Formats: sequence, structure tokens, C-alpha cells
Amino acid sequence: MYIPEQFKETNSERISSLINGNSFGMLITVPDGVPYVSHLPFIFDHTAGLKGKLLCHMARANPQWQHFSSDGEVLAVFQGPHAYVSPSWYSSLGVPTWNYAVVHLHGKPRLIDSESELEALVERLTHVYESHMPNPWQPNLAGERRTKLLNMIVGFKIDITNIQAKFKLSQNRPPEDRQSVVKKLSQSSNQTEVAVATLMSEVLDAEF
Repeated sequence: MYIPEQFKETNSERISSLINGNSFGMLITVPDGVPYVSHLPFIFDHTAGLKGKLLCHMARANPQWQHFSSDGEVLAVFQGPHAYVSPSWYSSLGVPTWNYAVVHLHGKPRLIDSESELEALVERLTHVYESHMPNPWQPNLAGERRTKLLNMIVGFKIDITNIQAKFKLSQNRPPEDRQSVVKKLSQSSNQTEVAVATLMSEVLDAEF
């Protein structure tokens, strides 16, 4: 990913926050030179290994898991908030642009062969995504239903080897232009644009 130095994000807390807040990511493999993409919910365990680990599962009918090899890598992409920025908001000359935050995680995938480990993964994913529900659904896997469900999916881990984070948030503009962009986006009725303003404010506060 092309990352000018002023947009390079290295703060591990902000990176983890973006992934966890936008955990429905893209898994990309390139079998035989042709890109293949699946859209999947992930869990990012930043404490595992040197750079962290991704946990996920996909339908067994999805051929992508067969692209995994012992020495190959995959790419997971997590897109954060993004918004159009008008040059009319600047006090100095500028051009139309887009502010956004995105994280790319490169890593080596490993299939989960253990049935008990796969079941634990399903329960963990369920807990994460049901935790905000007023009456969280429970898998309660048992008997034939358990066997059938687990046979329909493939679980895997990705040991992260490289993290690239790009937070393009007007860092290349004068302070007064950044503040103007934050003000304009904060006034938007679009919650994604408001989220960009919030993220910009966090980054600006950290710099000054």
C-alpha cells in the first residue's frame, strides 16, 4: 500500500481500535495470479505472537481456504471511516480529496484441524458479536447439530507478519485547514463523515 510518511499510522492502540471497530474485513488470496476476495468477520488478537493474530472461519464450500499454503501469505484489509473533503473548506489553495483510515494485515494462514478448537472459535466469535444484544444468542452445540455445523465451516488463524496502517486525515494541511475539515464533517448528517471528524480530532490532539 502506498503510504506517504505523514499518513503512516504506527500507534498500536489506534490500529487495534480501527480493526476491532470495523472487523468485517476482506481476505485476499492470489491463486494462479488471479485475486480472490472473501468478506468475513474477524477477531484480532493483538497480544498473540509478535504482531498479533487474526481468527476467522468461512464456509467449507468457499474454495479460498484451499489457497492456503505452508509458505504463502494472505492479506486482510480493514476499512475504517472515510469522507470526501472539499477544497472550499480550506483557507488556502487545495484540491478535492478523500480522508480515510485503513489497515492492511499480511500474514501466514493456518487451518484449525481440531474439532474442539473450531467449536471454541465459533463460541468466541458468537460471544463477540452477540455481546451487545439485549438477549444474546447462544450456540448450544450438541449432537448431530454440532457435527453438521462444524462440518460446514473451516476455521483458520492468520499469524500477522506485517502491519500497514494509513490514516489520511489532512495531516498535510495547515492546522487551520484541518480544524475547518473537522468542523464541516462534524456538522454532517452522515455518521461515517462524523466518525472521520472524530478520528481526526483524536489524531490532532495526540500531535499537539
